[in-house]
Amino acid sequence: MNNGFYKILLNEKIAKDVYKMILAGETCAIKAPGQFINIKLDGFFLRRPISICDYDSKTITIIYKVVGQGTDAMSEMHPGKTLEVLAGLGNGYDTSKSGDSPLIIGGGVGVPPLYNLCKKLIEESKKPSVILGFNTKDEVFYEDEFRTLGADVYVTTVDGSHGIKGFVTDAFDRVNYTYFYTCGPMPMFKAVNAAAKTSGQFSFEERMGCGFGACMGCTHKTKEGNKRVCKEGPVFVKEEIIW
Repeated sequence: MNNGFYKILLNEKIAKDVYKMILAGETCAIKAPGQFINIKLDGFFLRRPISICDYDSKTITIIYKVVGQGTDAMSEMHPGKTLEVLAGLGNGYDTSKSGDSPLIIGGGVGVPPLYNLCKKLIEESKKPSVILGFNTKDEVFYEDEFRTLGADVYVTTVDGSHGIKGFVTDAFDRVNYTYFYTCGPMPMFKAVNAAAKTSGQFSFEERMGCGFGACMGCTHKTKEGNKRVCKEGPVFVKEEIIW
C-alpha cells in the first residue's frame, strides 16, 4: 500500500454518467489486476474506493460512474488538480488458475478492473473471451479497447439496443472456457454463479471506511468465516462464497 499525491492528467466522459481519469504518481504498490485505490475528496469524510482499470510505471487509469455527491465532485475536476490517494489496496485476481481459455465477465462499472486482467492474461499467452453487460447502448464503454488487446468480445444490453439482447449469461453458450473472472453487481454475480460450468473469481464492491482492513466495516460472510472486502478481497473464489 502506498499513500501519496497524484496529479490528474485526464478526466473525461466516455459513456452515460461514466468517466475516465488518469492519475500521475507512484504505482509500485500495485501487484495484481483487480486491486483498487482509495481517493480522499475535500469536503467528504470517507474516501472513495475505485478499482484500477490499468496502470504503468507512472500512471493509474480509473473509470468511475457518477452515482452520488462524491463521484459527482470527481467528474468536475480538471487536469492539474492533485488528489491524496491510497494505492495498491486489496488482493487482486489470481491468473495462475485461468487455464488456456479464461472467460472475463463484466457488468456496468464492474468492467474497468477486468481490462488490466485481460491484458495480463494475454501477456501470459492465454486466449481470453470477454462478455460485457450493460442496460443500454448509451452505457457501453471499453468494447473496442478489449478487442484491441486481442480478446474475443461479446456485448449484451438488457434492452437489445446494442449487441446481444439480454444479460451476460445469455452469451455463455457462445464461449468455451476453462475458468472465469467477473466483476459487477450482486444480481449478476448470483446469475453467473448459477450458470457457470467452472470455478472462478468474483470481485466484490462494498462501501468502505478505511480501505485497508482496520475498521472491519466491509466484511462479507464466507465459508471460512467473515472476510474483509478491502483486505482479504475484493476478489473471492467461487467455492468460498456464501450467497
